[in-house]
Amino acid sequence: MLQDAVRFLRTYDDILLIAHVSPDGDTLGSNFALYGALLELGKHAQVVCEDPVPAIYRFLPFSDQLIPPEQARPAEAVVCVDCADIGRTGRCEPLFRAAKATLNIDHHGTNDHYAASNYVQKAGATGELIYNVITCLKISLNKNIASCLYAAITTDTGNFSYSNTTPDTMRIAADILDTGIDLPLLNRSLFRTVPFHKLKLQALGINKAQLYEYGRIGISTITLADIEACGATNEDTEGIIDSIRDIDSVEVAALLRESEDGQIRVSLRGKTCADVSKIAVQFGGGGHRLAAGCTMQPPIEDAAEQILTLAKELLHGICE
Repeated sequence: MLQDAVRFLRTYDDILLIAHVSPDGDTLGSNFALYGALLELGKHAQVVCEDPVPAIYRFLPFSDQLIPPEQARPAEAVVCVDCADIGRTGRCEPLFRAAKATLNIDHHGTNDHYAASNYVQKAGATGELIYNVITCLKISLNKNIASCLYAAITTDTGNFSYSNTTPDTMRIAADILDTGIDLPLLNRSLFRTVPFHKLKLQALGINKAQLYEYGRIGISTITLADIEACGATNEDTEGIIDSIRDIDSVEVAALLRESEDGQIRVSLRGKTCADVSKIAVQFGGGGHRLAAGCTMQPPIEDAAEQILTLAKELLHGICE
């Protein structure tokens, strides 16, 4: 597990890191932190993702190093970071397949250990696992690496408010703070800075939400026309799902959005007892018990009906 990952990173000098599609703070922060650590070891590293860095994360160190798969050079060793399954690598999958050696570092419970080497372990964020790797590599945390780790961990734990936050999470956070990172800047950039067009899209997404089963299920849809009308982009849909989940009566929340590739991206959230990963895996997706996702085929209205049917079954089978 951990020692296998450390041995892998020590063995290879040409390493390509893959972030998952529609990248979030955990996959980006974890990749950038590991990238910085590999540079400290004198390794040659690349960070690759199908999608660009969302505006909210472009302040992070090393964010300008992320490249699309078409610009990447095949490497002898590939590491998938925070990718619950190989499908989450998107157009980066051929780079994974072409590598001599593969490593999978991830904290999702639905991960199927798809690489030759796997460091898959329950944690608040993949950033915690990357911290463990960096520590075992005997690399001192500098402010750049620490800032990336903080972004990874704090975004995936809801700023240390979700149930996946553990004593280990807080101990790691303390070590990160000891490096002297600019905590006010990080928190302001991650949680307190929102473009107006994103607020407009979030308001629209909440306004379109429909409640079912006496308010216990909340579902909203976002079309490409909605995004264009707000002057926003796909990345600006981040956060809408959490607002739907936060409705007092809601136990299961779902946000479906049209993607430019013609598919429907689905984000799922449970509040207390609903294991929404059970819905996601039925469409080839995955994730955590209370946070999961998948991809479906259009039309978006039909996809929403399918999600609603499964959400009802989930509630009736678990939460009664």
